[in-house]
Amino acid sequence: MKLEYTEKQKAFRQEVRSWMQAHVPKAPLPSFDTAEGFEAHRQWEATLFEGRWSAVTWPKEYGGRGCDLIEWLIFEEEYWAASAPLRVNQNGVFLLAPTLMEYGTSEQKARFLPRMASGQDIWAQGWSEPGAGSDMAAIRAKAIRQGDHYVINGQKTWSTRAVWADWLFGMFRTDPESSRHHGLSFILLPLNLPGISIRPIKQLNGLPGFAEIFFDEVKVPVANLLGEEGGGWNVAMATAGFERGLMLRSPARFQKTAHKLVELYRRHRARADADPGIREAVMQSWMQAEAYALATYRTAGRLNKGAKIGAEASTNKIFWSELDLLMHETAMRILGPRAELMPQQHDAELDHWLDGFLFAQAGPIYAGTNEIQRNIIAERMLGLPRS
Repeated sequence: MKLEYTEKQKAFRQEVRSWMQAHVPKAPLPSFDTAEGFEAHRQWEATLFEGRWSAVTWPKEYGGRGCDLIEWLIFEEEYWAASAPLRVNQNGVFLLAPTLMEYGTSEQKARFLPRMASGQDIWAQGWSEPGAGSDMAAIRAKAIRQGDHYVINGQKTWSTRAVWADWLFGMFRTDPESSRHHGLSFILLPLNLPGISIRPIKQLNGLPGFAEIFFDEVKVPVANLLGEEGGGWNVAMATAGFERGLMLRSPARFQKTAHKLVELYRRHRARADADPGIREAVMQSWMQAEAYALATYRTAGRLNKGAKIGAEASTNKIFWSELDLLMHETAMRILGPRAELMPQQHDAELDHWLDGFLFAQAGPIYAGTNEIQRNIIAERMLGLPRS
């Protein structure tokens, strides 16, 4: 596959590069899993919005640029090359927003999208429950309609960004007599409503990247329903497609990590070459990151021509999550036993790779476990029978 960019695309790349050089913070922001870091990243979202870079693929009336997916990939390459901050509102911008574009009313789009793009509203995801992790059809939290409101009771867990987020998009059972994927509805709700309790959950690095959320007679307007009542499964599957497909994890993220891994190997080559498998793992990481980028460009070209992404989103999710693991495990092998030290202020290199290694462990679990993705591939792509 040969990539050739148009003059318009080249000019767009230069525009992105120039803006990033002028605006990306010189020093890394604190982790957005801290109160201080969360607000610092919120401000970065506002800065992006002011330059109309926070959601480049969105329509212009909502703060975007109306870019196609090839331009989005170019933007992501320049974003990661500039070492710009991670996106604290990725749940909203990359997952909920495309779903709102497809299922939302004009009033909902006008209400939610501009505030999402500007960082005024940061979104958390509320799908998983103690008895319904990767199996969303087992959701039990109820939203019972009473007049022009839903009354919500139940619990969500592993809700990303929920400790300091402003809003939640979640799945709730609006038909108490229903089962499995029937009778579920997709509802948007602010996290400061009476009856909501939030309990932080610590990650492996000790920071609260997730939360449990408890709902006790929480009243939410029916106007906050996205899609049809009882039709939440289809809405959620659209969101899951965005999560597993292109938008949540751009190839540039992994190309950047592969580039850093090659640099790490070169700096520590004398020690790394004592294990012949390390050099092979570094080469595999580089090649797989490039292969993922080329495959994504191919998919983006198809989607620009009107194609749809379906079950093949599951292959993407498996590939990037296992690639992330490979790269960070290889980095830990290069750094040796000292890489296992908890973060040290005097060694930014160790901190970077250890934090990435710990986060990579979750890759095969979030966005639907890789075991579930393999079932989807087997049944929907390969046509294999269920066992």
